[in-house]
Amino acid sequence: MSWEEFARRMGVEPQIVENREAKLLKEFIMDMKAPSHCAGCQGLDLGNPNPVHHPSYELTPACNHDCIFCYSNVAVKLGKAPKPGYYGWENPKAITVSQYGEPLISPRIVEVNRMLRKRFPEARLDLQTNGSLLTEALWEKLDFDLVMISLDASTREKHLRITNADTFDAVVNALRIVGRDDVRSVVRTIFMPGINDDEVPRIAELASSLGVDEMMLQPLTVHELNVERLRKAGLDFERTQSVRELIKTAMAAKEYIDVRISGCQLVVYRTMDPLTLFSARRVVREVAPAVKRERRGPTP
Repeated sequence: MSWEEFARRMGVEPQIVENREAKLLKEFIMDMKAPSHCAGCQGLDLGNPNPVHHPSYELTPACNHDCIFCYSNVAVKLGKAPKPGYYGWENPKAITVSQYGEPLISPRIVEVNRMLRKRFPEARLDLQTNGSLLTEALWEKLDFDLVMISLDASTREKHLRITNADTFDAVVNALRIVGRDDVRSVVRTIFMPGINDDEVPRIAELASSLGVDEMMLQPLTVHELNVERLRKAGLDFERTQSVRELIKTAMAAKEYIDVRISGCQLVVYRTMDPLTLFSARRVVREVAPAVKRERRGPTP
């Protein structure tokens, strides 16, 4: 039952109920930690006028999934996908492999992993993957400090509709593999109201049952080339803009797992008073993603 429905049934002024919910949202945000992946990121520093993401090593823009919301697909179609190589600087705190495409498709994944570990021994190495190609044999060859596996549905059928790939069981198995290891394991879920908002708590419960440490719940950015696909899938564009809806969904997932929202947004939300937070809207539309870091060649 929504707060508004509760107010009507109890004969309470909606503004009073809103104030209560606003305070709960604020308390929840103040207690939340930034995602482990965000540790050391420039986006956590509100004093930085132009923060950029962690350095990344891009292996390929190719992917075996065709997700309805994917920014990497948009970049490929617009000719803006980054070329393979290292994007960053010397002495990074963390490096992500990778932000575009599916890194486990590349036959160089093990080689690049070892090269980065040797070249940047002090850096945290994060693997970002859809998980569908992660096997026990491959995992034994990899050496990462943190693994983010994308999962946006709690059933095979919904996963197929979102990714256009029948790989749900493989992704679950990947979560199981990393969940029982001592690596920091994260299920990365995109919040898509009208498509998977009711799925998020069930994803959290599933991931937790597999030993996964954390859920990174990310708000959706709607790229213009994905608008029609998202509309057909049932996206509620109005609710997608609502910070309140994102936080409420995170609160529901918190029952099962350590849920966190994107650090660069979390630090901004913490500066808001409760009622501002309650009514805040995100700008969710974008034409194309962009890499704001310098490419330093195919190898560091």
